[in-house]
Amino acid sequence: MPAHVHTLRLLLGDQLNAAHSWFRETDPGVLYVIAELPQEVDYVVHHVQKICAFFASMQAFADALRKAGHDVLHLTLDDTQEFADLPALLKHLCERHQVRCFEYQRPDEYRLLQQMERLQLGERIEIAQADTEHFLLPFAEISDHFVRGEHLTMENFYRRMRKRFDILMQNGAPLGGKWNFDSENRNKIKAEQLADIPDPLCFDNDVSAILERLRRHGAKTFGVAHERLLWPVTRRQAQQLLQHFCERCLPQFGRYQDAMTDAVEAQWSLYHSRLSFALNTKMLHPMQVIRAALERYEQANGDISLPQIEGFVRQILGWREYVRGVYWANMPEYMQSNALDAGRRLPSYFWDGDTHMRCVSKVVGQSLQYAYAHHIQRLMVTGNFCLLTGIDPDQVDEWYLGVYVDAIEWVEAPNTRGMSQFADGGLIATKPYVSGGAYIQRMSDYCKGCRYDVKAKTGANACPFNSLYWRFIERHREQLQHNPRLAMIYRTWERFSQDQRREILAQAEDYLERIESL
Repeated sequence: MPAHVHTLRLLLGDQLNAAHSWFRETDPGVLYVIAELPQEVDYVVHHVQKICAFFASMQAFADALRKAGHDVLHLTLDDTQEFADLPALLKHLCERHQVRCFEYQRPDEYRLLQQMERLQLGERIEIAQADTEHFLLPFAEISDHFVRGEHLTMENFYRRMRKRFDILMQNGAPLGGKWNFDSENRNKIKAEQLADIPDPLCFDNDVSAILERLRRHGAKTFGVAHERLLWPVTRRQAQQLLQHFCERCLPQFGRYQDAMTDAVEAQWSLYHSRLSFALNTKMLHPMQVIRAALERYEQANGDISLPQIEGFVRQILGWREYVRGVYWANMPEYMQSNALDAGRRLPSYFWDGDTHMRCVSKVVGQSLQYAYAHHIQRLMVTGNFCLLTGIDPDQVDEWYLGVYVDAIEWVEAPNTRGMSQFADGGLIATKPYVSGGAYIQRMSDYCKGCRYDVKAKTGANACPFNSLYWRFIERHREQLQHNPRLAMIYRTWERFSQDQRREILAQAEDYLERIESL
């Protein structure tokens, strides 16, 4: 421990940015604090692998900073259990070390920013805030693009970012003459293509000590615990995962980014990068990821097509930065939004996967096993089901925030409450993302072997998604019927006879009454 500390610097679990300007020079009078906190374990019920991944990454980052010559105080739950919250811990540490200055990087979650901005350490201690130096759109510029309560189309934002950073541009125009190749990125994986799916790169990080610590402190978690964690917990591992994606997955990423299957062992990873945890903890910088992918694309001699790289760039440069802007422009009211007045309880099978709906069972089961599901599994299976059945968005929010290793509120809430549940009334999505079973059948093989008949709207074994879809359309007619993207859907509904509509709606109500046994 340093004898004379003049500055205490806080590093949160998602601020593991080794390239931050804080670390360019060493100063024996600066003490960095990285702490496992009961408040971060308890604010929702987390997947056990999520907590292990964060805690292991924090430990590894503390070790790396020490090796670089910095003084670091890494505190575990054993050290912090007596403190009510983060401010109480910080006040104790500042008094203990008699510091003159406390510095922190701006938190990316509203609740943590509020804690820091309300922090009282006494007049003697100066408090200073620094930028995380991570995002491509500076925090100060968010208000230039996003207006509270107003919709901004992601596509327009994405095009501005492409121009700003000169990504996939040629003479001021988009490469290939199109901004977006999404229409070419919706392929189902056919049986003859299954053998080509690459094995995922998984790591072997020992988290047995963390698991024991969580048990000792009675931490409430869910999901499957593994003593050997497959997620990257160091910058080097994150870079290895990035390289693996660029070499093995990027050539087919865009083409199959919406596909789902359970026919191979790599069904959970497919061609996805799985870099979101490393990005969201800031072990990787978004431009580092984009540049690596672009370099691989440029060196591929045509083996990687433009739609593949554009689809990936759009996720990092477009979507990720976009949802952050929506979040900060609309907090804190955003977390209370419930435009469709949904209030049903989340079914119990979201915690164990025990449902006859094969698609839901597979996606929930995968989520519990790996703390991961890709965006279409989240949006069009579990999210779609919650939207169709009117689950309380607070409960949906908490489940998504808890279950996924990459879930931090700034990115999770707009994706869940906005894109998935339409609870924000259209601040993000231009229409609710709902579908019957046909979409799931088109993009996956989940329907094979399911108890329910994906083609049937009514009857004892009719796919629940079908009748629930039409009930949703009818239930929210007043709010949605003038949406131009839904006009054809309402015309189709009107073509059903009155008896057919009554039968479909009765089927949906029956399913809702026994939702726990579906």
